[in-house]
Amino acid sequence: MFGTFVKNVIMNKLKYVSYLRVSTQKQGHSGLGLEAQREIIQKHLCNTIPISEFIEVESGRKKDRPKLKEALDLCRKTGATLIVAKLDRLARNVCFLSSLLETDVEIIFCDFPQANKMVLHILSAISQYEAELTASRTKSALAAKRARGFKLGNPEHLLDKHQQAIQNSIMTCKTKADNNPNNKRAVAMLRTLVKENRSLNEMAKILNDEGFVTSQGAKFSKSTIHKLIKRYNLQHER
Repeated sequence: MFGTFVKNVIMNKLKYVSYLRVSTQKQGHSGLGLEAQREIIQKHLCNTIPISEFIEVESGRKKDRPKLKEALDLCRKTGATLIVAKLDRLARNVCFLSSLLETDVEIIFCDFPQANKMVLHILSAISQYEAELTASRTKSALAAKRARGFKLGNPEHLLDKHQQAIQNSIMTCKTKADNNPNNKRAVAMLRTLVKENRSLNEMAKILNDEGFVTSQGAKFSKSTIHKLIKRYNLQHER
């Protein structure tokens, strides 16, 4: 109890800047999402609230981190400590992490709050190794899929195939409509009615009175007649 009280008193006197990182927007739904990181930091700080929070959407292997730079600059100006939920949220690159640990800003990792610089270097090396191993496994899996005949084109090619599928579906529907017996009989009647200069409403009424129905089994309307005339270019046969 007393130890917890002392910890709370000390933390209330200190200032913290929190740094959160995700590699992609989709990670917001994973165990390393923003909310999960924020919760870890809050539990570590107890009742202390960071003076500012910086969120970065970037790979842990990249050194160009605008938000991290802003967070470090604010720590220097205010004398605050940079706090990160997990070691790999700050960096997965050993050299990059080493340079950060050598800066004049104090950094705390909630998963290893008591770790010294040597331990952090070792953990960072392990984290980098795991990241490289994952990348290697991914490349091997993709190569194996290619060997089995899978096409791993980019999303643009997939989009082209999607558009082609839509066009094929449209053509199929048009072919079915053209070959539908109801439409064929109606078009034959329309050719005569168009030559007689009948209005669209008149044509629809005549077809309905004669018992004609659309390919869907519905009655003809003004708009249906207009579509059929346009589809079969009947207006040019006058």
